[in-house]
Amino acid sequence: MQSGPPGVAPAGVVKVSAREQARWTRARLGRCGPPLDLLTARFDRHVYAPHAHEEFTVGVCVGGAEVIAYRGGHIHAGPGTLVVLEPGEMHTGGPAAADGYAYRALYAGTALLTDGLLGSAPPHFREPVLDDPELATALRLAHTDLSSCPDPLETESRIPWLLTALARRHSTARAADDTVPGAGHIAHAVRDRLADELLAPPSLADLAAELGLSRYQLLRAFRTTMGIPPYAWLAQYRVNRARTLLQSGLRPAEVAGLVGFADQAHLTRWFRRVLAVTPAAYRNSVQDSSR
Repeated sequence: MQSGPPGVAPAGVVKVSAREQARWTRARLGRCGPPLDLLTARFDRHVYAPHAHEEFTVGVCVGGAEVIAYRGGHIHAGPGTLVVLEPGEMHTGGPAAADGYAYRALYAGTALLTDGLLGSAPPHFREPVLDDPELATALRLAHTDLSSCPDPLETESRIPWLLTALARRHSTARAADDTVPGAGHIAHAVRDRLADELLAPPSLADLAAELGLSRYQLLRAFRTTMGIPPYAWLAQYRVNRARTLLQSGLRPAEVAGLVGFADQAHLTRWFRRVLAVTPAAYRNSVQDSSR
């Protein structure tokens, strides 16, 4: 999947033409962690100049077809396919047909793909175009969610987990043992820290270092024990706290910041996921029933 030309800052929308655009979002892995750039693009005619990147480029084609010049040949990506371009590999690309193409891409440092693998060497992908519908869907959904609200804990919970799965499934690297001794104790310790610090939760990287684990091991222990990743557990905990504040008469815009959501839209997104109604609808219903 193609990335933007060198020198394009990942901030906002870059209009390539009247019908084409590239929208960049910068997320962070934890509150003070390294940045992760996300690109949402749609092109009808634009062709990238040859370029390479220091990071892995991981993308999902979501519409149309793309042709990419890579490793001395040409590869084609259609809807639902994953594309992985390795650091330092010169590439270019553009639409394979007149109706253009659309894609989502992220730019990940090597360390995000080596966690959960044996050794520290960068994973190698013999095939740059991959057919993995389950992983492609998960990456597309994560990209969409994080582009609209780049929550640091959500970014750190979802993206490294998916990139590790990508490397374990499709690279030549060998997977490390998934067993995490004391997984239940680890998960409960992380849960308690997140609940105690819900307004500014610690990063998973910091929690893992404190527990003598890798981030992947921490995520593995938490998901195995709790059934969901840390960001989802914390979001549900925040929703439960929000319910109490809404019942007291506070408005959703006030409640969002008091329980750690980025804004009212972030609160609404999770409130609807957990309770199937908006915070405003819930507030109105509980107030009506108390009269």
